[in-house]
Amino acid sequence: MNTWPVQDAKAHFSELLDACVSEGPQVVTRRGAETAVLVPIAEWRRLCAAARPSLKTLLLSDDGRADIELLSRGKAHRRAATAS
Repeated sequence: MNTWPVQDAKAHFSELLDACVSEGPQVVTRRGAETAVLVPIAEWRRLCAAARPSLKTLLLSDDGRADIELLSRGKAHRRAATAS
């Protein structure tokens, strides 16, 4: 990945975009700190698809949805029901 200071990225955006398409992701820095990454649209779509499964996939999967610890109900104190 190439690194572009924000001033160069602004001044040469067309070159930044061409480099992204031909070479892959490009990092933009501000004051020496990595701030953003410009990625080709195909890579972005691949990352988005990998990050979020569809609702259909979630509902049909055998995996648990969450790790929930259930508390035992043996010694819970409950209020008595009152008739109105």
